[in-house]
Amino acid sequence: MNPAVFRLEIVVPDSAIDANGHVNNVQYVQWIQDAATAHSAALGWTAERYRTLNSHWIVRSHNIEYRHSAYAGDLIWVQTWVSAFKRIKSLRKFRFFRPCDGVELAKAATLFILCDNTTGHPVSIPEAMIRDYPLVAEADEPK
Repeated sequence: MNPAVFRLEIVVPDSAIDANGHVNNVQYVQWIQDAATAHSAALGWTAERYRTLNSHWIVRSHNIEYRHSAYAGDLIWVQTWVSAFKRIKSLRKFRFFRPCDGVELAKAATLFILCDNTTGHPVSIPEAMIRDYPLVAEADEPK
């Protein structure tokens, strides 16, 4: 596996299941946030470090393509990586994968904007952050 791709393992809890008997679509958005936060922390960009920079990420957009259903008790991998940085923006991608049968459950991309905590306005991404987040080219994304 590409070391620039972070993996969060989740066992689907009963609370994630909707009236249709599978993982509720909105649960994937929570897992997107969880995986992004865990990946950032693993790279040394903890909530505390962002506070010292007086900045935080906001979501500009989510794009999710649901491919297959997941169920209570399933082990799933949420793989995430950063594919691009532009002055104030970061494009982060996600892949939801069930390893027991090799099924890709969903793919997603989220556009994040770095903002100042005081003003709420977008700010430039610091060079140190750009250096700490390895980019994954499309050809190197998990399949």
